[in-house]
Amino acid sequence: MNTCFFVSDLHGKLSRYEALFKLIKKEKPDFVFIGGDLFPHRNIQSGQTQDRQFDFVQDFMIRKFSKLKEKMDCAYPEIFLIPGNDDLKINFKELAEGEKTDLWRNLHNQGVVIGKYRFYGYGCVPPTPFRIKDWDRFDISKEIEEGCIAPADGFHSLASDHDPENDTIEKDIQILVKDENLESGVFLFHSPPFNSLLDVATLHIFDPGQQAATLNVGSKAIRNFIDEKQPYITMHGHIHESARITGEWKQNFGKTLSFSAAHDGPELAIIKFELNDPLSASRRLIKT
Repeated sequence: MNTCFFVSDLHGKLSRYEALFKLIKKEKPDFVFIGGDLFPHRNIQSGQTQDRQFDFVQDFMIRKFSKLKEKMDCAYPEIFLIPGNDDLKINFKELAEGEKTDLWRNLHNQGVVIGKYRFYGYGCVPPTPFRIKDWDRFDISKEIEEGCIAPADGFHSLASDHDPENDTIEKDIQILVKDENLESGVFLFHSPPFNSLLDVATLHIFDPGQQAATLNVGSKAIRNFIDEKQPYITMHGHIHESARITGEWKQNFGKTLSFSAAHDGPELAIIKFELNDPLSASRRLIKT
């Protein structure tokens, strides 16, 4: 059990999911990791409901993954997923129905041991300019970047079960991993690490005479964690344009090998790697 697929930021695009299903049936990976932003995008204003994302979970995800599992039988892979900042938390009640029939496991804030590997997931991101705040957290302090909205000030689809005024990504990760040995730790994050080849975003400046600027928008807490704890593999998404800007979708941080599956084109970006040989990883862009 070694072959892994990693995708992220599918944003409810049916053609991307269908391309993923086709590839899973053909190549039969052992593990599939889906790194957040699962559902169709919504521009949230106060008082809006979650109907479109709810329908996607009920009418597409559960139905399609169930058919895939029925066809593949014992060859059906272990599927791990996490939320992304664009996913409404209220719909994870429905997503939990898929766990009851072993369609997938929501790995957010969880650790699972399989063989010698420890799999962890964490979907929260530093404060964004977007109004959905179910999965926004302060990073390592209560400072936020210019133009971003504080976690307590945006839209929450459910009442918070954390303290949006004070909780941080740094604190969450410390609680998640405790003092575990991470030599064989495999992490599924939504946010990329700060100041890396994986977190470069475009800043749109509304001035016809100037080009758009770029800046690093990843998580400082996740970067510090990788640098200090040196887990085996980390996977990331969130910043769609980063691979196009930097030309890179993977990066070494000491002993840690990090991948990003985020992509800003119409294709499905899929990373395939072997758990026992992550250096053999490849990235494909599949037409949809």
